[in-house]
Amino acid sequence: MDEMRPSSGAAAHLGLASIFPPGLQAIYGESRRLYPDQANPLQVTAIVKYWLGGPDPLDYISMYRNVGCPGQDIPEHWHYVSLGLSDLYGDNRVHDLLVTQLGPSETAPPTWPAELMQGLARYVFQSENTFCSGDHISWHSPLDNSESRIQHMLLTEDPQMLPVQTPFGHVSFLQIVGVCTEELQAAQQWNGQGILDLLRGVHIAGGPWLITDMRRGETIFDIDPHMQQERVDKGIETDGSNLSGVSAKCAWDDLSRPPEDEDDSRSICIGSQPRRLSDKDTEQIREALRKGLEIKSKSVLPPISSQRHSHDRPQSRKNSLESESSAAIVPHELVRTRQLESVHLKFNQESGTLLPLCLRGRLLHGRHFTYKSINGDTAITFVSTGVEGAFATEEHPYAAHGPWLQILLTEEFVEQMLADIQDLSTREVSKLPKEYSWPDKKLKISVLPDTVFDSPLQ
Repeated sequence: MDEMRPSSGAAAHLGLASIFPPGLQAIYGESRRLYPDQANPLQVTAIVKYWLGGPDPLDYISMYRNVGCPGQDIPEHWHYVSLGLSDLYGDNRVHDLLVTQLGPSETAPPTWPAELMQGLARYVFQSENTFCSGDHISWHSPLDNSESRIQHMLLTEDPQMLPVQTPFGHVSFLQIVGVCTEELQAAQQWNGQGILDLLRGVHIAGGPWLITDMRRGETIFDIDPHMQQERVDKGIETDGSNLSGVSAKCAWDDLSRPPEDEDDSRSICIGSQPRRLSDKDTEQIREALRKGLEIKSKSVLPPISSQRHSHDRPQSRKNSLESESSAAIVPHELVRTRQLESVHLKFNQESGTLLPLCLRGRLLHGRHFTYKSINGDTAITFVSTGVEGAFATEEHPYAAHGPWLQILLTEEFVEQMLADIQDLSTREVSKLPKEYSWPDKKLKISVLPDTVFDSPLQ
């Protein structure tokens, strides 16, 4: 917030066409349609714009007082609208806008939502990833830095702000919805839209407009345990999960060969440096994650020879799955794909609790799921027999391409694993390490403390 200051509304009524670019005019026009009596809303402005080296990507965040809708029992609240993710100036910055609604209203709008929205915008600009309706954001901290249970976010279309067409493209408004940990976990296991629909049906959890009340102390599962959980379980069984991958603390060892083998291309081992993913490998994993969110008859991993199209993107931004040193590595063509006989997978507790989601919500529905290490270029992709384009096969279910491991699991083995790891579904803190082993499949999984992955050797 050091580079931001509250200011009076900059749009006003006079000189709009001559002062502001067409993209900004269109977005302000939609705000004025919704709030015709608030031409000068309280506004947070980035003093030094992001393209000039400032820290805050959002140029403006306007704060409107919304009277709610008594007929639908929607209380008065504050409505925050950001400007800066869309292509306001014709320089190809095209992203959905972020909107958040908070209630009930106080005399003055709190400033923490502006800080939160700037943080999300930084992620978008730095990673080149864009937000979509139904996405979830794991925050792991009260959004307002209080003791609130609202510690994560879901994204959906704003119920009041209509999409607008600007000279530089179509702009839609995404709403940030604060949720509790249990609701985030349900969204991961099933999908964000399903949980949003449940929240809409519970007045104190958001209601039709999905208003975030940071004082909410009950989850939708506390309010209606049986009905809500039944709908989630049925949704998972019917639809599966649309979460195709996560950044995680993970590692894998090739148990097929001695550790002292210098040609060992396993992703990680104590005392050795892992090989890094090539640009093409990185692009394939990113495409795998992206395609996993699409509804298709068959889940498809793109071929390894897929080409990168980085010239279509500004060079100043980094891809979220790309290593900083991925350009200075062994050429892609010289890294061969190896079939492994036996592997050992390692996850921290948070990553380990997602294994039931991976198996039940993804593989049993013919899809794939990827763990991408946050500590390096290690990647572990689980694939089902219905996934096309994988280099792991039923004959050779464990295959590695540099530090990227693929594991193909049959439906029968998935069912067996789910039965054996059902204690991971509770997400309760338990004694670590935990080990699961399937000797006949030559597969071992360990759930380890975070400190194991924080070691410099890892």
